Amino acid sequence: MKHNMPQLPYAQNELAPRMSAETLSYHYGKHLQTYVDNLNKLVVGTPYEDMPLGDIVRKAEGPVFNNAAQTWNHTFFFDSLSPAPVAMPGELERELVKHFGSVNAFKEKLLGTAATLFGSGWAWLVADKDGRLSVKAGSNAYNPLREGFCPLLAVDVWEHAYYIDYRNRRPDYLEALWELTDWQKVARRLEGTECNVYV
Repeated sequence: MKHNMPQLPYAQNELAPRMSAETLSYHYGKHLQTYVDNLNKLVVGTPYEDMPLGDIVRKAEGPVFNNAAQTWNHTFFFDSLSPAPVAMPGELERELVKHFGSVNAFKEKLLGTAATLFGSGWAWLVADKDGRLSVKAGSNAYNPLREGFCPLLAVDVWEHAYYIDYRNRRPDYLEALWELTDWQKVARRLEGTECNVYV
């Protein structure tokens, strides 16, 4: 099974000024392309050769896992962004209030976790099998599928995600990312209609 680059649901200049075309050119066009290319080379002749991407993420170790997870994570991340503001649906807002106390408390938890993650990695909003929401984070190619969670929103805090636009100002990047989030897609994932799109 050949893994392909995902198509962006927007032009590379449409997220500016919060995320520049130059950032997307490197982040999407070079970093993600490298993960996809490496994954396709690494799986040849292995049990992962014909395995769906989500299964590889769950089962692989070492370089195969790293490149599969980074392919999955970035596909999910880029698909969660929108050039036009997307209001948070009421049902999602109610669930965030239920599990975090308020939308603002959730924002502080998610962005605070992402801001303080040491080094490179990912922060996530996830749901467990019982529908409970929480924030998870981990270094490098961390993906919550391996722990049985349904990913709802991904926050990339590798430096290549923000350094062109924000240099070392990770919190400023995270605030911009909040404004770029397509909350309708997050809500659909929570409803279960898109939870397994990339799995």
